[in-house]
Amino acid sequence: MTTSMKATAMAGIPAGEANTFIKRYLSTFSEIQEYMERTKAEARQYGYVKTLLGRKCYIPNINASNQGWRAGAERQAINAPLQGTAADIMKRAMIKIPPALKAANLNTKMLLQVHDELIFEVPNEELEKASALIKSIMETVVKLNVPLVAEAGSGHSWASAH
Repeated sequence: MTTSMKATAMAGIPAGEANTFIKRYLSTFSEIQEYMERTKAEARQYGYVKTLLGRKCYIPNINASNQGWRAGAERQAINAPLQGTAADIMKRAMIKIPPALKAANLNTKMLLQVHDELIFEVPNEELEKASALIKSIMETVVKLNVPLVAEAGSGHSWASAH
């Protein structure tokens, strides 16, 4: 079974219907298809793609003669600049937050990162101030052409903070 067949089975729709939806979506938002083709061409030419902050993500099988390897590399080339940019932004925030907390005389501690989240241990009396500071840093650590929006949640456990 191919990946697309698994995905359509999980979505509960026939493959033909899913294919029609994707084609209609890409024709409506043609910039997405243009991005995908431009990004694959860049990867074929240079062997890598770049994040918005300039980090290179190498795509080893982009010119592979094996169609399956090449198709996987093309998906990687399309996704790497997007996911890599998100990772770059998160890393920049993680670098700036601890000294900012210290400068604000807060005892809040950054514990870990989970995908696009940062987990902190925050004394109750610091919750409002620490949340505002962290949110501000995360929203301004990189200048983009679109708003970068961060949300804060709190709870006695990670699960209850959502």
